[in-house]
Amino acid sequence: MHSFAAPSHLHTPSTSFSSTTRRPLLPSSSRASPRSTNIQCQLPSQNPKPQKPNSLLHSLSKPLALASASAATLLIRINPISNLLPGGGGDNFGGNGGLSGGGGGGGGSGGSDGSSGEFWEKLFSPSPAIADDNNQTQEWDSHGLPANIVVQLNKLSGFKKYKLSDILFFDRRRWATVGTEDSFFEMVSLRPGGIYTKTQLQKELETLATCGMFEKVDMEGKTNPDGTLALTISFTESTWQSADRFRCINVGLMAQSKPIEMDPDMTDKEKLEYYKNQEKDYKKRIERARPCLLPMQVHREVLQMLRDQGKVSARLLQKIRDRVQKWYNDEGYACAQVVNFGNLNTKEVVCEVVEGDITQLVIQFQDKLGNVVEGNTQLPVIRRELPRQLRQGNIFNIEAGKQALRNINSLGLFSNIEVNPQPDEKNEGGIIVEIKLKELDQKSAEVSTEWSIVPGRGGRPTLASFQPGGTVSFEHRNLNGFNRSILGSLTTSNFFNPQDDLSFKLEYVHPYLDGVYNPRNRTFRASCFNSRKLSPVFTGGPGVDEVPPIWVDRAGVKANITENFTRQSKFTYGLVMEEITTRDESSHISANGQRVLPNGGISADGPPTTLSGTGVDRMVFLQANITRDNTKFVNGAIVGERNVFQVDQGLGIGSNFPFFNRHQLTVTRFLQLKQVEQGPSKPPPHVLVLHGHYGGCVGDLPSYDAFTLGGPYSVRGYNMGELGAARNILELGAEIRIPVRNTHVYAFAEHGNDLGSSKDVKGNPTEVYRRMGNGSSYGVGVKLGLVRAEYAVDHNSGTGAIFFRFGERY
Repeated sequence: MHSFAAPSHLHTPSTSFSSTTRRPLLPSSSRASPRSTNIQCQLPSQNPKPQKPNSLLHSLSKPLALASASAATLLIRINPISNLLPGGGGDNFGGNGGLSGGGGGGGGSGGSDGSSGEFWEKLFSPSPAIADDNNQTQEWDSHGLPANIVVQLNKLSGFKKYKLSDILFFDRRRWATVGTEDSFFEMVSLRPGGIYTKTQLQKELETLATCGMFEKVDMEGKTNPDGTLALTISFTESTWQSADRFRCINVGLMAQSKPIEMDPDMTDKEKLEYYKNQEKDYKKRIERARPCLLPMQVHREVLQMLRDQGKVSARLLQKIRDRVQKWYNDEGYACAQVVNFGNLNTKEVVCEVVEGDITQLVIQFQDKLGNVVEGNTQLPVIRRELPRQLRQGNIFNIEAGKQALRNINSLGLFSNIEVNPQPDEKNEGGIIVEIKLKELDQKSAEVSTEWSIVPGRGGRPTLASFQPGGTVSFEHRNLNGFNRSILGSLTTSNFFNPQDDLSFKLEYVHPYLDGVYNPRNRTFRASCFNSRKLSPVFTGGPGVDEVPPIWVDRAGVKANITENFTRQSKFTYGLVMEEITTRDESSHISANGQRVLPNGGISADGPPTTLSGTGVDRMVFLQANITRDNTKFVNGAIVGERNVFQVDQGLGIGSNFPFFNRHQLTVTRFLQLKQVEQGPSKPPPHVLVLHGHYGGCVGDLPSYDAFTLGGPYSVRGYNMGELGAARNILELGAEIRIPVRNTHVYAFAEHGNDLGSSKDVKGNPTEVYRRMGNGSSYGVGVKLGLVRAEYAVDHNSGTGAIFFRFGERY
C-alpha cells in the first residue's frame, strides 16, 4: 500500500471584510434589504509546497464580523488553512446584501474593494517551507565562478548568498523543460530574483525529494556573467499502476497514523511482513472513515480522469486533488482540505479529506473594549437563530456562517457580531465555532424636531409663528433577555399646542410566544394608539373648487400574533378595538363632508363621514394578513413574486352594530428579462413589474374606510383619492425598469376602476365631488437614491406633471 500526501503546508493569509453602517435599524429579512459591503482581501502569493498533513488546521482563524445598524464599523478577518488548489475555485462572495451591518443581507462580492472577483481562489495559499521574505534590496554575493558553467549544488559555498535569476523545471521522462503553468511549479517555494544560501537550497531539494511527487529529483545551477545563478530542477515524476476505482473518505477527527520506520537491516521476510501490516492498518483506517460529501458527478469525473490517463501519476493526483478541492470551495466548505492519497499501486485510489467537522459551539458576550462579560441575552434566543449546519456534528460551511450573521443581526440586539471558526486543539481536524457578541444598550430615547412657518398678521411670519413639531420616541429592548421590548412614541406638529394633533403609540412585543425552545416562530404584539390622518375620500375631482379637508382620528387598542414562515413570509391575525372621530380643519367634530358654496361660504351637507352619522364611531373587528414573499435581489434589482391578502371582519360590536367583511388582494411579479452574471460591480438585470390590486367590502362600510383611487401608491399622476371612493376597486399596473449606471430609469402605465361601486358608498362622495370613478396614467421616471422623480400623464385630462416621491411604488 502506497500513499501520497497532498501539499498541505499551512499559512495564515490575511483577508478582511469591512462594512460600515450608520442608519436606523431596519427589520431584517434574508434578502429583504440589499446592503453595500466592501471586501478586502490581502492574500499571500506563494505557491503551495508539499508537507506532511499532520498539522492540518494550525493557524486557522477565520472571523466573520457583522455590525448592526446602530453601530458602525466592523472588521472580518479570515486566516484559513492552506488551499491545496492552485488557483482553485472562486466563490465571488460579498457584494449587495451580504455581511454588512444592521438588517441582514447576504450575497457576494470578491476581491479587494470589489475589484477582484476571486474570493476563495488562492484563499488557502500556503507559504514557502524555507524561503524567507527576501527583500529585493537585500545584499547578495556573486558566485565568483566563470560564466556559463554548470555547478552542482554541493559545489556552492556555504558562506555566500546566491541570487537566482531563473528557475527551470526539466522533466526527464519527457526530456523537455516544463513551463510555469505546470502543476509542479506550485511545489517550489524558491522564486526568481530571490536570495538564498546553500543550506536553504539543500533544504528545498530535500523537501522535494521526500514529498512523494518524484522518483528522483536533482538541482544544479548555471552561472551567469552578472554573478547570479540560473537554477535547473530536473526530476522524474512518480507513477503507479493504473486504477479503475475511486473512493473519497472524511478522515477528520481520526487520529493520524504514525508510520513505523523500517529498519534497514530487515530481512526480505520481515520487510514483506512490514508491508502487509501497513496495508492491513490502512484498510482498517478506510473502514473506520466516513464517506465524504463529494457528489457522484465529481466521482464520475475523477473516474474518467483515471481511465483517460492510464497509469496513475503525480500530475494526475494533483488534477484529482484540484477537482475535489474546487468542489468543496465552490460549495462553501472553507475548511475542507485534501490531505492524502492512499491505496496507490492498487486498482482503487483513495482520496483522504479533512472536511472541517464542527466539534463545539461557543457563544461569548463582550463589552465595548472586547472583554468577555456575562450577557443579558438568554443563550436559547441566539441558538434558535443558528442554522442546523452550524451546529455540532456538521461540516462547517461559509454560507451557514453568513446565514447565522443575518439571523442574529435580525434580532436587533447587538452592535457587533462575529462568527469565528477556530481549530480544535483537542480534536485534530475539528472546528470550534465561536460567536462573539456585543450587546446594544437596553434603553434608548430619541427626539427629532422640525419647524413649520405659518403666516402671522398681515401674512408675514413672526417669531411667535414658528411652530416647533417633531417626535419623541423611546425603547426598552430585550426585557429579561428574551428579546421582549416596550416601544413608545409621541408626535405633534406643534409642541406649544400638542392637543391639536397629538398622536401616540405604545407597543409591547413578546416574541417566542410558544417558548424559546419551540421551533414555531410566533410573536405577540399589543399596542394602544392615537393617530390622525387626512381622509382621501373627501377630495374634489378635476375642475372642482378646493374641498375642505376631513381629518380622521383613530384611538384604540390592538393585539395580534404574527407567525413567521420564512424571513419574508408571515401570517398575522388579531383583534382591533378603536374609536374613529372625523374632524374638520378646525378640529371640530364633523358628521358630514363639506363643500364650498358659490358665495365662498362652507356648507356641511356633504356625504356622512361616519357609520353612526354623529362623527364618532366605535367598532371591534378581527384582522388578518398573510404575506407570501419570494423576492430576492439580483445585483441590487428585486426579482421574484410577492402576494398579500388581508381581511377585516366586523363582529357587530360598536356603533350601529357594524358587521362587514373588508378584503384586499395584492399580487406583484418582478420578472427578470435578462440573465446577468451575479457579483460585485455587475449590472442589474432589466425587470418587468406586473401589479394587480383588488379591494372589496361586503356589509356595513363607513366612508372613511372606503377604497380610494388615485395617488402615488394607487394610480400615479393623480392626487390622493382624485379618481373616487368605492366599495370595490381594481388597480392594474406595469413598469419596466432599465438599469443606467448606478440607478435605473423606468416607464409605467397604470389603471384604476371602481367597478361601478362608487354609488354604493354612503352619500356617494365620488359623485358629490365630481370624480370620474376610473382613470389611467402613464409616464417615465428615474430613481435618485430614495427619491422617485416621475413625469406622469393624467389620461383623463391629457395633461402631465412632474412628481417627486419617496420609496418604491411596488
